[in-house]
Amino acid sequence: MNKSKPEHTGRKKSRILLVDDHPLFRRGIANLIEREPDLSACGEADDAPSALRAIAALKPDLAIIDISLKNSSGIELTKNIKTQYPDLPILIVSLHEEGVYAGIALRAGASGYLTKQEAPEKVLIAIRQLLKSGIYLSGAVTLQIVRQQMNGQEDRLASPLQKLSDREREVFRLLGEWKGTREIASQLSLSIKTVEFYRERVKVKLSLKNSNELLQAATHWTHEPIAFPSPQTKSHAPAHPIMISPDQRSRA
Repeated sequence: MNKSKPEHTGRKKSRILLVDDHPLFRRGIANLIEREPDLSACGEADDAPSALRAIAALKPDLAIIDISLKNSSGIELTKNIKTQYPDLPILIVSLHEEGVYAGIALRAGASGYLTKQEAPEKVLIAIRQLLKSGIYLSGAVTLQIVRQQMNGQEDRLASPLQKLSDREREVFRLLGEWKGTREIASQLSLSIKTVEFYRERVKVKLSLKNSNELLQAATHWTHEPIAFPSPQTKSHAPAHPIMISPDQRSRA
């Protein structure tokens, strides 16, 4: 289709499925992909059920999935996809720092992780790397993994969120999106008591005194993910009030 690069003429294009609940982001990535002679954006989805239907119908070669979806989690969707389609490469994209979520994404079955702050050319590099049956990680994440393997422990200078388990981080992220306990339980297929247990674990691990501090820290990190406020720097948290739903307050 693109006559400026005839070396790809006649070759099958790799089909990419885009899963994100923001139409503008999906369209931007689709436009980027469609300019490439060897790639094609074969479909779009904004939540887990529509993504699974699209995979079954379109048979993509790769799926790009946002970590936060409408009424669902990109991590949980990735686990479900890998159960049904173990050979489908998945690239997780997110606003959250890769040092915290790259490991979660890989353990869920993703083959790569990319922050949305990256330059567009990085998206194309990641796509092509994964299509070659590779794994795409930034140099920073690769170095972090090597350090952890060599030291047998996490880097002391790493984000405080690395103290949390994968499930605890998911609960923390959803709290930061102002989800109530019942909604979190529904999205993660957990009981309400289990979500409450994870909330308490997060408070202890992050040295947060009460549920108000938990919700403030979660909201701060969700909306300013690169700078998580440690207990020693809480005074730098955003000044705007945090809205707490009745459901969240009742589960404090």
